[in-house]
Amino acid sequence: MNMEPIFKSCFWVMLLMFALFSCKSPGSFTGNYKYESECLGSDLDGTQTLRVWGRGLTRSDGINQAQKNGIRDLLFKGIRSGNQNDDCNMRPIVNVVNARTKYQDYFDNFFADDGEFRDFILYESRSGKRLKIRRESKNSGFQKTYNTVIRVKTSGLRKKMIEDGIIK
Repeated sequence: MNMEPIFKSCFWVMLLMFALFSCKSPGSFTGNYKYESECLGSDLDGTQTLRVWGRGLTRSDGINQAQKNGIRDLLFKGIRSGNQNDDCNMRPIVNVVNARTKYQDYFDNFFADDGEFRDFILYESRSGKRLKIRRESKNSGFQKTYNTVIRVKTSGLRKKMIEDGIIK
């Protein structure tokens, strides 16, 4: 019995299967971007200007999420991107290990849609004009990615964390 035709057939079937299963659609590139909060500057009054990113079904949802992301980054990660001066290379305000889990109820309430995080966001620029909200529409399914520029009362945020016993 000659096995050569069987091996050739198996080879061609395996090659065809490899070719079919290795083809993959490129998908959506917008879902692969990672956006980090960026420091644009800090002032002597204890505020810091940030460019923050968020995703949402509507513009207001995306901007709201961007604001939460900016405050979260200030609290837990620190801001490493953006302006490279000493004022912007901030360490996280909350330096307690596993603080988000340890104080989960506190932070769930703090970051609720009507939570206290809003008390630390200023929308006005130094001249008193409303900061321009910019939008980048990177579609990923039904959500869009938005960015906005906010000023955050970092000194007040740090004071709040101390008063509430989160940090010392």
